[in-house]
Amino acid sequence: MKSSPLAALTAILAALFVLGTATPALAHDSLKSSDPAKGAEVEALDEVRLEFTAKVRMPFVIVRGAGEAVFQEGKPEVDGAVVRQAVKGPLPGGKYTIAYRVVSSDGHPLEGEIPFTVKAAAAPSPSASATDPASAAPATAASSAPAATPAAAEADQASAARVGFPTWLIIGIGALVGIGIGFLFSARKKKP
Repeated sequence: MKSSPLAALTAILAALFVLGTATPALAHDSLKSSDPAKGAEVEALDEVRLEFTAKVRMPFVIVRGAGEAVFQEGKPEVDGAVVRQAVKGPLPGGKYTIAYRVVSSDGHPLEGEIPFTVKAAAAPSPSASATDPASAAPATAASSAPAATPAAAEADQASAARVGFPTWLIIGIGALVGIGIGFLFSARKKKP
């Protein structure tokens, strides 16, 4: 069986067309940033703020603490790409998780979890109150610095929130389609 150069060229072009047109469909919306950030330590928390790369709708946000206790209050508010969720009262010190699920602008669900820690309120000790108040101020300012860099936390959140079609599957399907087209052209009977 002879294969013509035209059939091979057609198969390659078909595979490139399939792969080239499928790539833009992989770009889904994702979580851009959050307050508190992933892994952050905060002193207090009044609300959770989630910012996405595009407008979202139908938000669902839960703030969980130890023992699966929930601390969100009311329904989340959406303002374009920003979702805000109020939190019940002051949170006691401990580890918490923000679980969210929204529908992105392209209709795909986005979900993820953001762990963070609330520092326990330090009870003033009698010996600390007897010391110079000016020396206690720098310690308080240093402890309010974030534990994780925001850029690293946002990158982790974005990669965790991405939901997409596997690229390897698209490449495999495109290759099979290209091979099939090549076989069809090479198997055709030539007119005498």
